[in-house]
Amino acid sequence: MKLTDGQPLSRSDRPSRIYQNKNNDTMNAEHKKLAFKAPAMDVLVVDDELVSRHIAAQTLEAAGYNVRRAVNGREALDILLGSSIELVICDWNMPEMDGLEVCRHLRSGTIERYIYMILLTGNDRPEDIIMGLQAGADEFLVKPFNPVELVLRVNIGRRIIEQESRAITVFALARLAESRDFETGGHLKRVSQYCRVLAEYLRFSNAFDGQLDADFVRMVAETSPLHDIGKVAIPDFILRKPGPLTVDEFAVMKTHTVQGAGALAETAAEFPNASFLQMAQEIALYHHEKFDGSGYPFGLAGEDIPLAARIVALADAYDAITSKRSYKEAIDPDRARSLIVSDSGAHFDPRVVNAFLAMEDEFRVIHESFPPAAISGGGLRSNQLLSV
Repeated sequence: MKLTDGQPLSRSDRPSRIYQNKNNDTMNAEHKKLAFKAPAMDVLVVDDELVSRHIAAQTLEAAGYNVRRAVNGREALDILLGSSIELVICDWNMPEMDGLEVCRHLRSGTIERYIYMILLTGNDRPEDIIMGLQAGADEFLVKPFNPVELVLRVNIGRRIIEQESRAITVFALARLAESRDFETGGHLKRVSQYCRVLAEYLRFSNAFDGQLDADFVRMVAETSPLHDIGKVAIPDFILRKPGPLTVDEFAVMKTHTVQGAGALAETAAEFPNASFLQMAQEIALYHHEKFDGSGYPFGLAGEDIPLAARIVALADAYDAITSKRSYKEAIDPDRARSLIVSDSGAHFDPRVVNAFLAMEDEFRVIHESFPPAAISGGGLRSNQLLSV
């Protein structure tokens, strides 16, 4: 059978559509489409040899990547200029424009974003490697390549790309939330560390049957600072109100979940390879759901609430309880413990509560390491103690 290049895999519809005006039944049914799963990353394979190009593309597609294909450097640059691809596997020796020329074009600023470049070569002499590095290659793979090694090297490139984009995006968005309130920065640091402690404990417990791995632990800690990003859309007279909120004001305050998830969905559309934004959306949207179904915005219960959001729910509530606000005093850790335990199975997943009890000493260390500021004005609230 004659080999032909396959069509690139289509990207599934993005979850941003659920933030349009819909009735609660429709939204409640569609929320499950946001279950955390890293979206497939787009990569470009460039090789003038059909068999080599086909093997590389098929190998990466089998590993879950969306693959575009090009037969020479000029075609590759055209594809890169019209797409958001950030990772390229490119042959060194090609007609019209070879791999070294492609590298030089990418590093010259022809394309503004950084593109991770894996150079395929039949030459593994030290001088060839030096020449490739000078041209701007990030990694090398000797032909004929081992398919397993190809996937592993592409996975490494993906981790590097995602780590950089995650750090930049989380920092920028979290600073946006912090700009609305002087205390938020300490709150974000504490919540992030609480989440890390809870997730790390749950990872090694039998509570979730292998659902958590090292990447999950790292990602929930790094994305949890975005849980309240939607509060930047809440008017100051509500966000900073020193007294209790009215029913109407509380209804507006609750929209920060949908507002935040919608903003993150738009950001994810601009940076499709930033898979961490999927978990950030889940956390922003669902962290005020309660285990017994009495939370918002959808009234989800139990396992229907994403695990990352269940973890953040407890971390966020603990910090709200133990922090001073203009409308309440801080509650001591012993009393906070009693409140958390009393809400096990109601507000919180009992397994997450058990993790909190096991790691309570770590929570106290974190609380003391990033002490809450004394708030004299508004401040981000937790109305009715555990409700906002």
